Amino acid sequence: MMQILTGNSEAQVKSTMATTQVQTVNTTADKAKLAASAAMVVVSLVAYYVLAKQGPLFQWLGLLLGLAVAVVIFLQSESGKSLVGFGRDAVKEVKKVVWPARKEAVQMTAYVFGFVLIMALFLWLTDKTLEWVFYDLILGWKN
Repeated sequence: MMQILTGNSEAQVKSTMATTQVQTVNTTADKAKLAASAAMVVVSLVAYYVLAKQGPLFQWLGLLLGLAVAVVIFLQSESGKSLVGFGRDAVKEVKKVVWPARKEAVQMTAYVFGFVLIMALFLWLTDKTLEWVFYDLILGWKN
């Protein structure tokens, strides 16, 4: 079973967890960065269709370069920096998880497959029984 290592005090855990408050874009420069990023996405999509006569290589190159520039601009904004910080925190939390041993994982997977097979058999039998009751006994329709 998965367990999270405990060794941190409650205050340490609260200080490392992400806040649940909704953050809004406050500065004009940050708004401009987000607007420029969105504009670059639109420009890259337009470039994809404008470069149709040049061939698919240039289409995809224009699209991917435009999207890469949009991502770079977004990552310079506060929202982008916050997203990167969230990703780093998530990686730290995943590293704290004690993953099950291979034997335990295989065993639990076998239990799940076994249960699924038993449920499939049960549902098939229930379906066929109800089909027999309704169509053969009650309605008298023979297949």
